[in-house]
Amino acid sequence: MEARLELSPRRIEIQPAREAGRISAFVKKVVKDASAKGVVVGLSGGIDSAVVGALCIRALGKGQVLALLMPSDHTPEVDIRDAQGMADSWGIRAVKIPISKIVELITATAGVEGTKIAKANVEARVRMILLYYYANSLGYLVAGTGDRSEAALGYFTKWGDGGVDFLPIVHLFKTQVRQLGAYLGIPKSVVEKPASPQLWAGHRASDEIPADYDELDVVLLELFDLKATKKAAAARAGVPPAVSDKVMQMQRKSAHKRVMPPSLPPN
Repeated sequence: MEARLELSPRRIEIQPAREAGRISAFVKKVVKDASAKGVVVGLSGGIDSAVVGALCIRALGKGQVLALLMPSDHTPEVDIRDAQGMADSWGIRAVKIPISKIVELITATAGVEGTKIAKANVEARVRMILLYYYANSLGYLVAGTGDRSEAALGYFTKWGDGGVDFLPIVHLFKTQVRQLGAYLGIPKSVVEKPASPQLWAGHRASDEIPADYDELDVVLLELFDLKATKKAAAARAGVPPAVSDKVMQMQRKSAHKRVMPPSLPPN
């Protein structure tokens, strides 16, 4: 980040207008440099994809942004309505592709009974395939929707929602993305919606991450930007020391998701 952020116990502030301008310029440059005709965004009904969609429209215009809605059988109806509602309000093309039959075909023909996580990751990877099918067909790029909180913990599917062409908001923590969403006029119900990858029925991020994002983002900032000790980071965020331990563990175990696959150098 360009400068040290002003820190409060519950909120890491940004300048939304400035961030919106920076990100819009970044999107425009990435698309131009790739000689692409536009971008495709997987619109889930959550805050991250909503912010990315809105910023891509700011950067490129309505005609160069395509939204894919890819619900499964367990995707909450409110998420589908929110995603479609935003696409309609923005005036962009949105294509709805239910994915459960595709997922069932893959898992049924695999020849092994997969684990819950293995099956869930198939959903994320099917969505990636569909995004690239449209992107390749149209000469578009796939705009990623991951944020910094998720990236730091490895809270994404490798070659699923992690398989994208560029990441417009990965420098922003989840709480900062919510601030930006409010500035951009994203509906309050979406801005405040609990985060969830929705990879199984009732799936919530809070079931898997070590603290709510208000506290978690402070821990992440303290540990990785300000180089605080684990104890100090937890105290600053007002959470038990075990949260810092879990953050470091998740960050370490997911390191492979943030780099190219291991390989040997040439002889």
